[in-house]
Parts: sequence; C-alpha cells; structure tokens
Amino acid sequence: MSERWIRLQAIAQAEVESTLAALPAPLRLQAAPLPVSYEARPSEDVSGGGEDPDLLGLFVGPALAEPDESPLPPQIILFLENLWEFAEEDDEIFREEIRTTYLHELGHYLGLDEIDLEDRGLE
Repeated sequence: MSERWIRLQAIAQAEVESTLAALPAPLRLQAAPLPVSYEARPSEDVSGGGEDPDLLGLFVGPALAEPDESPLPPQIILFLENLWEFAEEDDEIFREEIRTTYLHELGHYLGLDEIDLEDRGLE
C-alpha cells in the first residue's frame, strides 16, 4: 500500500466517522451498522461493469426498508482515487466530497431517490 492510499483512507474514515457522529440520533442509529468500504476506483466485481469509471461512491445491497433480495449485503463504497482527483488533490475539498458522497449513498440506503437527494443538496 502506498503512503498516499493510507493517508487518503485515514482522512476518509475520519470524515465518515465525524459525519456519522453529527447525524441526528434516530438517523445515526439507522446508519451506524451500515459498513463503509474504501476502494481506489470501481472494479468490475463491484459494478458488474456497468458503472461510470469516475464514480465517487456506490451503495450496494438492499435499502433499509426493502426486503433483502440482493446477493450483496448493504454497504457504501467510496472510491478514494476518484474523489481525490475530483477534489483536484485539495485536502479540504476531498473532505467535503467524502462527506457529500457518504451522505448521498446513505440516502440511497434510507430509500431516497436521486430527486430526493438533489432536493437535499446531495447530488
């Protein structure tokens, strides 16, 4: 593992934990068990080959209120190299994008669609 990857993952993990801690208690209780993993970029294993290679994050698995019909358990995946490039290698922007992307994907877990997320400024 490169030093940069270790650093990006540490920043991302700290930002996700901070964002989770700042959520209202009922929402935090729903979000806390949802795993967040970190990958450099989308792989065919995760996306099935159909995702944008510049994707910043992805929610996989069933949403909270849906029956469990997915072969994958629910989780959020953040693509750190894509986020870092999107942030133009700026630490502050990277942190903001981690927060926004995490909340966007959490919204999918909670059953929000793209219009709901856009209305909340999480596009």
